[in-house]
Amino acid sequence: MRILKKIHHIAIICSDYEKSKAFYTDILGLTVIQEVYRKERNSYKLDLALNGEYVIELFSFPNPPQRPTQPEATGLRHLAFEVDNIDQVAAHLKSNGVEAEPIRVDEYTGKKFLFFFDPDDLPLELYEV
Repeated sequence: MRILKKIHHIAIICSDYEKSKAFYTDILGLTVIQEVYRKERNSYKLDLALNGEYVIELFSFPNPPQRPTQPEATGLRHLAFEVDNIDQVAAHLKSNGVEAEPIRVDEYTGKKFLFFFDPDDLPLELYEV
């Protein structure tokens, strides 16, 4: 019996809401569905879409702890986005001041991929299809 249909959304907690909002909307091109300020939690919740599909909830909270980086910790390892032309997207990232690791080739699929980081060092991946 198949009980899951698809991933509904991914929730991300950021340390600088305005900086992360600009990163995910202006640089990565996600669109805002809804933005809510939750006064009781002193927190923003920003719902973002990719190609019209709801994919990310961006949260701000006062003083969230930093994400462990190296060595890799248990939990979500990275978030990957599918792209048609990784070279063009890598150039776009670079022109917006986003540093990315060199493009590599997946030894199992032969497809190109690279890693970069959001403003809170959340590892993100681009994977060319």
